[in-house]
Amino acid sequence: MSHDPELSPRRAARAEAERLATAALSLPPAAAEPVPPIPAAERPATDTAALATRRRLREATAATAAPTTASIPVLRRRRLVAVGGAVTLVAALAIAIGAATSGSPGGAAADTDAPPVAAVVAGPPTVPDEGLPVVQQAAVAATSTPCDDPAFTSALAAGDDAGAIAAAGGGGAFRAAVASGIAPCVSLSDPNREWMVVNKQRAYDPVDYRPGDLVMPDSVRALEESALRAPAAGALTQLVRAASDAGAGEIGYLSAFRSYSTQQSTYAGRVAVGGVEAADRESARAGYSEHQSGLAVDIVPCNGSCATLDDVAASPQGAWVRDHAWEYGFITRYVEGSEGISGYEPEAWHLRYIGPELARAYHEGGYATLEEFFGLPGAPSY
Repeated sequence: MSHDPELSPRRAARAEAERLATAALSLPPAAAEPVPPIPAAERPATDTAALATRRRLREATAATAAPTTASIPVLRRRRLVAVGGAVTLVAALAIAIGAATSGSPGGAAADTDAPPVAAVVAGPPTVPDEGLPVVQQAAVAATSTPCDDPAFTSALAAGDDAGAIAAAGGGGAFRAAVASGIAPCVSLSDPNREWMVVNKQRAYDPVDYRPGDLVMPDSVRALEESALRAPAAGALTQLVRAASDAGAGEIGYLSAFRSYSTQQSTYAGRVAVGGVEAADRESARAGYSEHQSGLAVDIVPCNGSCATLDDVAASPQGAWVRDHAWEYGFITRYVEGSEGISGYEPEAWHLRYIGPELARAYHEGGYATLEEFFGLPGAPSY
């Protein structure tokens, strides 16, 4: 192929100008995509018409390009492609929105299972003029507890058990507060309180505790010299009188307060007769007996003479006591079916004084043991 003398000087000048323009733009190497020259083999020397056509095309391109560099047309093409793609996307979305709102070409409604295109491309919801709503949180009131009541704490400090129960709202409210644990100022271990609980897992503190207000009940037959705490002694007098007035017969008692040392002897005698296992079902060890509190009494039925403890359950006196003892502040402490909780066989004769308000709540709640009444664990063994 022969050399083209007419085009060589012009080609060289243009190439140099393009090189200088490209260098001035300082484009990254990847952005510069030079247009490859037409191979010499494809340019016949004798085809002057073709050469003239190609020259006019290059001159027209050079006249419209600014600046005259090989990289600019490439960048322009890329921008045009991007703009065209964006226009196409917008057009497609517009068509889809129109289809979703106006139905299918055949007049059928759009597929209701597919989410509306408008919902996909829509922006956030309009904020009202008054602003977004503010979430309101109700204040949580603190749990009310008797221990925050000055009247309650004052009665406790004064040793006024009845006053404390009244300040708590009565026997039911007092029981509920203690059983739920919201009255930590109330101790069920204080032997001076009418609500104290002693069992095989709860000993006295001190172990040889002795109450200081022991008195003999008035007008009640006592088979031995055995006293009660003053509130319990007065309540027993009322109970015995009421039973007699109701025609149930006379009620006497065999034993009330027993000291730590007396209980040691009582328990040892039971062990000598039937062994430790049998004694533990019938009698408490010293330091664990309700009789040591001065709030427990063993009654017997009397009709001229008095019968034994075992005769109480089947007697008219026993029946009356089961129905009415709570009215005077007493409960039957160990009943049938509660051995697994109380730890003792049924004792229809063993009455425990807890005060009239608590006894009412005990009776109305259908409780069988003090452990259940105050939410304490059972104590079937030591």
